[in-house]
Amino acid sequence: MANDASTVFDVVILGGGSGGYAAALRAAQLGLSVALIEKGELGGTCLHRGCIPTKALLHAAEIADETKEAAEFGVLATFQGIDINGVHKYKDDVIAGLYKGLQGLVASRKVHFIQGAGKLSSQTSVDVNGQRIEGRHIILATGSVPRSIPGLEIDGNRIISSDHALKLDRIPKSAVILGGGVIGVEFASVWKSFGVDVTIVEALPHLVPLEDENSSKLLERAFRKRGIKFELKARFSGVEYTETGVRVSTENGKQIDADLLLVAIGRGPVSAGLGYEENGVAMDRGYVLVDEYMRTNVPTISAVGDLVPTLQLAHVGFAEGILVAERLAGLKPVPLDYDGVPRVTYSNPEVASVGISESKAVELYGKDKVVTLKYNLAGNGKSKILKTAGEIKLVQVKDGAVVGVHMVGARMGEQVGEAQLIYNWEALPAEVAQLIHAHPTQSEALGEAHLALAGKPLHAHD
Repeated sequence: MANDASTVFDVVILGGGSGGYAAALRAAQLGLSVALIEKGELGGTCLHRGCIPTKALLHAAEIADETKEAAEFGVLATFQGIDINGVHKYKDDVIAGLYKGLQGLVASRKVHFIQGAGKLSSQTSVDVNGQRIEGRHIILATGSVPRSIPGLEIDGNRIISSDHALKLDRIPKSAVILGGGVIGVEFASVWKSFGVDVTIVEALPHLVPLEDENSSKLLERAFRKRGIKFELKARFSGVEYTETGVRVSTENGKQIDADLLLVAIGRGPVSAGLGYEENGVAMDRGYVLVDEYMRTNVPTISAVGDLVPTLQLAHVGFAEGILVAERLAGLKPVPLDYDGVPRVTYSNPEVASVGISESKAVELYGKDKVVTLKYNLAGNGKSKILKTAGEIKLVQVKDGAVVGVHMVGARMGEQVGEAQLIYNWEALPAEVAQLIHAHPTQSEALGEAHLALAGKPLHAHD
């Protein structure tokens, strides 16, 4: 194996997705020499097969819904259907613009980018394209891929993953979605707007089961209203091909016929065959184990992003990559508070949250120490204008800080920035109540909720 060689880089990063490229950009900014290795396209899953394309589809779905409902606002419009090729062009143009910008950014920071399938060859080197790239420190950031169930073969045609769904060249008449988490719920929302008869099959008692139960119930109510069907506490037992599609069976005896099955049961780490265990890196079920500073058990190796067992979110990958880069540059970064990370499901309606759920707060502080408040968006002028229903729920430690903000409704993802500050700065309800929110805005709903929690409600009943 030839050594690349005259140079030993300060940092060699294996994987150019959110965590990897964030680490590369920040490390270079801090004066470290960086090699970034990526087998596919710079930007990884988020840019090419995740966050960006799905949100583009969701926006197209929103336009479709608004066109169908235009008469409610006094606008004359006719919905003629979905041009799926046009939707893909719009989506791909968004990706292409961001991809070009990211390539320029990496080049401008003088990051040495290598396209190729890398493999950890020692605790201080990665082999790629027949060369050995040496580094004083290695960052593993090889990301994740869609999971399946043992025995459930994804064929890319009738049984598909989210990767296939993003490039599907047709709009099915009907679809079963296996998994009611973020990915499944978002695709259900898109496809329903596109005219697909959708059924979600979820083994747990609620959709988006990692959210506060109140948010799950509000989403379920909204989905029923939209005509999105779902089977809860329904464990998948099998699928067979029919003449025109698939027949999905559950353990409780139900059978659902549809054109296709989308398997959306989560994502698993990409680590097999990459030399991690052979070079002494501690693993668990394919994940690389790290401490709060993203250090593995090997002093010269760190890991970030979906490869480690933390929240599988692009912005978490960004933060973890930046943390490692700053630590390697001799700064003193603060470990991440994963409860303080904003979480958004971009369905219609959106589900957004930061902090902990009511049940988690009760577990931590005791039932008598937890105070909750629900503010209905029906009292918010801008939400009324948008014709959206939903709620903001606050979870507070009695006489103390707000420890959870849970929101359901249109555009709630745009409100989670303020919610993040409220949680992470340990704000008291009375402190937030002093802030003046512009009227009419949906952000007012957060202000009104805190006014009510502080004991001085305005547009809400006592």
